[in-house]
Order: sequence, then structure tokens, then C-alpha cells
Amino acid sequence: MSQIFVLVGQSSLQTLEMVFFSTLFSLVLGFPVGVLLYITNPTGISPRPILNQILSRIVNVLRSFPFIILMIVLFPLSRLMLGTSIGTEATIIPLSIAAAPFVARVIETALSEVDSGMIQAARAMGSTNWQIIYKVVIPEAFPSVISGITLTIINLIGYSAMAGTIGGGGLGDLAIRYGYQRFRTDVMVAAVVVILVLVELIQFVGTVLVNKMLSKR
Repeated sequence: MSQIFVLVGQSSLQTLEMVFFSTLFSLVLGFPVGVLLYITNPTGISPRPILNQILSRIVNVLRSFPFIILMIVLFPLSRLMLGTSIGTEATIIPLSIAAAPFVARVIETALSEVDSGMIQAARAMGSTNWQIIYKVVIPEAFPSVISGITLTIINLIGYSAMAGTIGGGGLGDLAIRYGYQRFRTDVMVAAVVVILVLVELIQFVGTVLVNKMLSKR
């Protein structure tokens, strides 16, 4: 029993490391793209239909890639940057790139929900496009942004479990190598339970934060 706790504990830390850093990097990559998609939309504050279509197609292509295939395709990049394509740290790169298009769409959708009347009022007061974005649109859309980030984290937990099947480490690796392949049902069940608890906990925290933000308006 103590061995199971040690294995699950180590794998949980690896999963948390993967999810934390991939969430951070996917936000760095996806947030600006989402803002740009919102701005350049035909109904956005600075329409650029051609640029919007190009960005939209790129995001759609990356989103449609199955994660397992994308991770294999990105093995050379992980090896180039870190010297290895196996392990927790190496997995963060494909996880981040896989989640970035999802983040971009989440941000675009969240910003699009802001009342156009507020934008018009800000423009009437002489605000520039970027002032409208970071002083009006993003603050107003923040609850939706947090909700989207929560969903991104939950998706990344699922991605990290899949990454474990091809050498990524974490709870997915534990469930496959120690649980399934060694016929240790108890280990597999323990890994699945921890994943479920992580998802529920993150969803709870995200919901509480969103509700607090909405209650202050």
C-alpha cells in the first residue's frame, strides 16, 4: 500500500508540473493570438479580414491535429530544445503547442461576449483600440477568460494522461506501465481517482473565482 502512495505521489507531482507549465506557456502563445483574432474579426474593433482568415485557418488546423500525432511530430523540437523527447519536461513543449490554439479560441470567444455598447462608449471618449482592449474589453471579459482557462487546464490534464502513454511520465504513464501492463488494477484505479479529483478540484476553484468576480459587478 505504501508503494502505491509513493508511486501515485511522484506521478501526481509530474502531472502537476506538466499541467502548470503547459498552461502558462499555452497562455503566452494563445492569448495574443486570441486577442488578435478578436480585433481583426470582420465585426471587431479593427477589421482585417485577410489576416483574420489566415490566423483562423492556422488555429483550426492545429486544433484538429490529434494530440498523440502532434506530440510525435514535435519530438524533434523537444529533442532540439531540451536534448530529449522523453520525460516530463520534454512533454511540456507539445502540450503547450497543442493547447495554444484552444486558448486562442477561448480568449476570442470570451472577448466577443463583451457588450458592444461599452466599446462604443470608450471610443466616444477618445480611447485608442489598444486602450479599449486592455482597459475595457479584457477586464469585462475576465470572468469568461477565467472560465476558459479552467477548461484549458482540465483539457491539459487529459492531454498529460495521454502523453504518459508514450513516455511523458505522470499519472497516465503510471496507469499504463504500472497498472495495465503489470496487471495492477489497484494502481490503475488509484491513478484514475487522482485524475478525477484534480479535475473536480480545478473546476471547483474556477467556478468559485468566476462567481466572485460576477458578484462584485
